[in-house]
Amino acid sequence: MDALGSTLTNKVGLQLLLCPLGSNVVIRTACCSVGIALPVYSTFKAIERKDQDDQQKWLIYWAVYGSFSIVEVFSDKLLSWFPMYYHLKFAFLVWLQLPSAEGARQLYTNHLRPFLLRHQARVDKLVGFGNHQMVRVFSTHQAVFQFAKTVLMKIMGTGDLPFRGTSQQEHNEIEGPPSPISETQSDHEE
Repeated sequence: MDALGSTLTNKVGLQLLLCPLGSNVVIRTACCSVGIALPVYSTFKAIERKDQDDQQKWLIYWAVYGSFSIVEVFSDKLLSWFPMYYHLKFAFLVWLQLPSAEGARQLYTNHLRPFLLRHQARVDKLVGFGNHQMVRVFSTHQAVFQFAKTVLMKIMGTGDLPFRGTSQQEHNEIEGPPSPISETQSDHEE
């Protein structure tokens, strides 16, 4: 009976993942888990173990994944209409990480590295220009950013007030003291 339950669970899970007519929520979640969550943890482990080979493997993965993400930003709206797009993306992300396939290393060595070496001077200029412009915008509009930060902090500080279980004293500090109504005033109003 136990084997039947696990077989049934696996079959239902696999159908949810591979069902092209159903919602893409499951497969998109799987893509996120395989493409980001697992590599983040694997990168953490490689750093903590101080394993140079593993660190290089995950640096290469992140370079390829980042390049893929840049391409996907511009093509996702078009490609997502193709049937099985997210399934192919899932398979691609798994292929990038499989130790037997070393997909990330193959793409990096054969395509990404030669491209970046060929265009390194242009990319350096572009990155330098972008960095300079960003510094210029932030320094020019520093007062605006400070104001936005202050407003955001006030919103965040008071936005969760109803959920924090505030005491009456804390509520009074925000709202101000309650207006004093004497018994004689309340008697006259009735």
